[in-house]
Amino acid sequence: MTIRLFPAVLLVSAGLALPAAAQAPGGDAPAGAAVTAPYDDSLVRLSEILGAMHYLRDLCGAGEGTIWRDQMQGIIDAEQADGERLARLVEGFNRGYEGFKAVYRTCTPAATTAIERYLDEGARIARDVAARYGREE
Repeated sequence: MTIRLFPAVLLVSAGLALPAAAQAPGGDAPAGAAVTAPYDDSLVRLSEILGAMHYLRDLCGAGEGTIWRDQMQGIIDAEQADGERLARLVEGFNRGYEGFKAVYRTCTPAATTAIERYLDEGARIARDVAARYGREE
């Protein structure tokens, strides 16, 4: 199987960051306000998929090292996520990883199918978020 990375680079290069509507006039989030973006639920789902891929690809002998974790870190860095937002992204990644770790101990045809489906879904989410919310420069 040829590996297709999610276009997480698309997310980073699209300049995804906190949308202006969620910022105070000075560019900072209002004091005490939870900072969110309209695409946060999509990023949490993408985080779950990245966690699942980190576990499953290694389980199936892909030998990719930390590539999926690195993509997750790239999203966190691009989003400048902290506080509750960072916690949601990290929890999503861990949920995806631990969910498959609890079920799969060896690479099976079902694990391979999950990898293929998650590659497709993750790529779609990354494309959709970058197309809808990315900044044009």
